[in-house]
Amino acid sequence: MSIAATFEIEYLQYLDADGKLVRDDLPAIARDVRQLVELYKWMLYVRVFDSKAVALQRTGKLGTYASCLGHEAAHVAIGSAMQEDDVFAPMYREYGAQFIRGVKPRELLLYWGGDERGSDFSGPAHDFAWCVPIATQCLHAAGAALAFKVRKEPRVAVTVVGDGGSSKGDFYGAINVAGAMQLPLVVVIVNNQWAISVPRSAQTGAKTLAQKGIAAGLECLQVDGNDLIAMRAAMDHAIKRARHGHGGMVIEAVTYRLSDHTTADDARRYRPDNEVKAAWQREPLKRMKAYLMSLNAWTGKEEEDWKADCAARVDVEVNAYLETKSQPVEAIFDFTYAQVPADLAVQRAAAIAADRHN
Repeated sequence: MSIAATFEIEYLQYLDADGKLVRDDLPAIARDVRQLVELYKWMLYVRVFDSKAVALQRTGKLGTYASCLGHEAAHVAIGSAMQEDDVFAPMYREYGAQFIRGVKPRELLLYWGGDERGSDFSGPAHDFAWCVPIATQCLHAAGAALAFKVRKEPRVAVTVVGDGGSSKGDFYGAINVAGAMQLPLVVVIVNNQWAISVPRSAQTGAKTLAQKGIAAGLECLQVDGNDLIAMRAAMDHAIKRARHGHGGMVIEAVTYRLSDHTTADDARRYRPDNEVKAAWQREPLKRMKAYLMSLNAWTGKEEEDWKADCAARVDVEVNAYLETKSQPVEAIFDFTYAQVPADLAVQRAAAIAADRHN
């Protein structure tokens, strides 16, 4: 038989787990050490925030929270590579990308605290809100990318999906239309190895998740998701080609979820301890710190000073969240219908009366 087509998936890595270079052909971002330091500082800020958010949930001051522990390199690379007028359609844990795009931590805390005013966040007004239904954000981003193409606007839509989400029809529908219509869409599969309690090995028979984009006709790449340099280089490449009309791309960022899926989960029930311990040896902050220190661009003193600064900044955001006055009980009814239906009007009145009685 003759061969109709052949495919391969390239793997991109610049820094190994010890923060040492594994190749010499460094991308532009790696030659700008000052910018690398700034991106590393963002990663540290996100980790400090994440730890504080988990503590707030554990003390009853926040609702269920989705940690981003271990994902910092992927998320910071995504946010820093985008232009302001690009569109971001997040999942629900891409805090590093959103902070860089102007979202305030207090707004994120409001959202996880059960106050939908958090979804009216700062930053680009055209970015989408957090999306808890799995993979539907991929369709939102594909729709935005289609609008950009129809309007002939040099803008790019970027979305993130998990390894589990890449098995959903929403994901396949989004990448299919992106390939068929050559849309400026960049889909990042953050492969953290676990879809809640389902391991990556049980989700798909594909050797890589990146290769799922091949059937859609998209360029595909697997990246070390714990390597900030590799992730940023991949995003720069994907966004540039999409902006110039060369179509979409699927990037698989191979990383690990160092935390529970959310604070409502206990990963100890299904994950072996030795797997988690091994993942901590490959985590993104450890390797980036080692690399910067090898360049004499970062010191232990700067690290401790910046962590203290981050803690103070996060405390300001936490206090702003805790001091936000709760909405009145009738707000539950007031923002869905232009005219409240009769049955809900009765419930609204009863809720107000009960609240006043209490």
